[in-house]
Amino acid sequence: MPATPEDLFTYLHRLGIAHTTVTHAPLFTVEQSRALRGTIPGAHTKNLFLKDKKDTVFLVVAPEDAQVDLKTLHHRLGASRFSFGSAALLEELLGVTPGAVTAFGAINDKSGRVNVVIDAGLMQHTIINCHPLVNSMTTSIGRDDLVKFLEATGHVPRIERVADAAGAAPADRLQSDAP
Repeated sequence: MPATPEDLFTYLHRLGIAHTTVTHAPLFTVEQSRALRGTIPGAHTKNLFLKDKKDTVFLVVAPEDAQVDLKTLHHRLGASRFSFGSAALLEELLGVTPGAVTAFGAINDKSGRVNVVIDAGLMQHTIINCHPLVNSMTTSIGRDDLVKFLEATGHVPRIERVADAAGAAPADRLQSDAP
């Protein structure tokens, strides 16, 4: 059985990680999430659950407004061509459903199959906001504490620029608005 938000909060407490959580209506896209910007300070994320042609799985965590070029991202990460991972694989590995993809899902990947990649631009922010395994809450955590959490789950994150630094992708690029 996958961890619940309460299980996650208990785990964070055991690690000595401070966090705050806000409950809100379920959010499925970055656009819907932007309505909360005045009430939840810090960087908000978009999360891409990807699988390459060799069945290597990646969770890419980037700022919500980042433009990630999915046609070339595999080159940056040394992988083969990417596609989005299926909902079934997402639930199996991270214990979440589409719309609730989050770095906190690493708590459920006991086999360590998921490679977590955090955009270097996101790590410039002191506070990072992620869904705590459900999309009806947002949890704020310090950037260093997010890394501490991931390492504690056995997922040493790869921190690398994966989003366009300019912030705007050409129109012919694949993009995602998934939170």
